[in-house]
Amino acid sequence: MINVSEQHAPRSLIVTLYGAYGRFMPGPVPVAELIRLLAAVGVDAPSVRSSVSRLKRRGLLLPARTAQGAAGYELSPDARQLLEDGDRRVYAAAPPPQDEGWVLAVFSVPESERQKRHVLRSRLAGLGFGTAAPGVWVAPARLYDETRHTLERLRLDAYVDFFRGEHLGFAATAEAVSRWWDLAAIAKEHEAFLDRHARVLHDWESREDTPPEEAYRDYLMALDSWRHLPYTDPGLPAHLLPADWPGVRSAAVFQGLHTRLRDAGAAFAGL
Repeated sequence: MINVSEQHAPRSLIVTLYGAYGRFMPGPVPVAELIRLLAAVGVDAPSVRSSVSRLKRRGLLLPARTAQGAAGYELSPDARQLLEDGDRRVYAAAPPPQDEGWVLAVFSVPESERQKRHVLRSRLAGLGFGTAAPGVWVAPARLYDETRHTLERLRLDAYVDFFRGEHLGFAATAEAVSRWWDLAAIAKEHEAFLDRHARVLHDWESREDTPPEEAYRDYLMALDSWRHLPYTDPGLPAHLLPADWPGVRSAAVFQGLHTRLRDAGAAFAGL
């Protein structure tokens, strides 16, 4: 079992839990249930409570009472939108289109608001955009809707213009892509995921039983590691990537774990 303290922050695990199971539960998730579900992956009750408080301050969780009157938390509308946008990336099973075109984000922020310039850069990078030139960011065209939602939510949309287009040169697109993104760093992220979770899938493939608590634990850990990767890696078509790109293997491992463990883990989560 992976050591939570080494690989997984409690706040991240709570978001992952809501993304995998919590948002499908009827009504708010009771605090006691959050503590039980996080204890299964090694998070103690004080860490759960402090992490929930931080997520509440960020506007992602809202306090609410269950039908039985117990204290609990539900996702805010912004958090639901965030998870729904993320579903298209996190659970994508098909390879990216070969020729979908690009979306360009061009921004200009006044010097008097330069802190917003930093936030814009970090958000675009966090959404998987590469840097084509100062103030010009590029990503596969399918990332437009999620990027628009994110910038509107952060009230940064007034500083950005979007364009769709194709790359016409002068350099070959594969060469340009290697400048726009740090492909070596992205490949290392995929290799790290494989190092942690490929053996987990291998072990499950050799078993006939799928105990719910074990399935829940291994699935939640894998999802918590995986859900960040489709944002680090924008999902470029294969012909623009180096040969034997590890993202293909890491996606296959996650899909294998998702197929084998998600529904069995739902039984432990009370669904």
